[in-house]
Amino acid sequence: MTLLAEPVVSEQDKTESKRRGANVFGYLAMVVVILMVGLPLFWIVLTSFKERPDIYVQPADWWPGLFRPQNYSDATSTVPFWTFLRNSLVVTSVLAVVKFALGVLSAYGLVFLRFPGKNVVFLVIIAALMVPNQITVISNYALVAELGWRNTFQGIIVPLAGVAFGTFLMRNHFLSIPSEIIEAARMDGAGPIRLLTRVVLPISGPTMVAFATITVVNEWNEYLWPFLMADDASRATLPVGLTQLQNNDGVTNWGPVMAGTILTMIPILIVFLALQRHMIKGLTSGAVKG
Repeated sequence: MTLLAEPVVSEQDKTESKRRGANVFGYLAMVVVILMVGLPLFWIVLTSFKERPDIYVQPADWWPGLFRPQNYSDATSTVPFWTFLRNSLVVTSVLAVVKFALGVLSAYGLVFLRFPGKNVVFLVIIAALMVPNQITVISNYALVAELGWRNTFQGIIVPLAGVAFGTFLMRNHFLSIPSEIIEAARMDGAGPIRLLTRVVLPISGPTMVAFATITVVNEWNEYLWPFLMADDASRATLPVGLTQLQNNDGVTNWGPVMAGTILTMIPILIVFLALQRHMIKGLTSGAVKG
């Protein structure tokens, strides 16, 4: 009687099987995440075209019974939408420029300049990353009110101009720049300003794009501080202004609210989609030094 030999499974086959299993698990996780993020957005888009009775129907119906594009015109005419848009553009643009400049310069100083207490400064920056912004709201509010900056752009912008995250991100990237490049530039007579503008910044494009993109998205979506500072529509930003679309009669017409939400998302979504590749590359550029 002849016994059949058991098939021999090589280490390469085992590795390939594990790799396929990991890929399947990764794709399943990606599908779950896409559904968790995509379904609420899909619901918002559909709701922005619904009439009020269709929104409150039970059980909930995903597809609008009758498309109502007028929700978008209601969102821009019921409240001073374009004033809110202007305010958001002003606040976001100024904060993005200020945070970018301060983040790059502070990170450059921490990496390439020598001064007493440099490690202490970096520890303070790390500590600032650990402190939620909500903790400083009361003290910042008291200070801004004392300065008479309520309902002003400077009252909204100045307290939000901290750059702990940007400094940390840019510092990690600057540390990944090969020291040979920096030493060669210094041997050629490059001073601090020339080293920054001619050597460091040109090879830091992806990280700077990541820093700028994250800053723009965060400032565009900032709600709490502008809400506390803006007393009327003249200084309110879009996230704050959208709350005025809600009725006070107990039954909110969510169609115009969702339409306003979509209009608010579109500009920042375009920026994010255009720069996402550079942002991902920039966030991972400091992972490996060399």
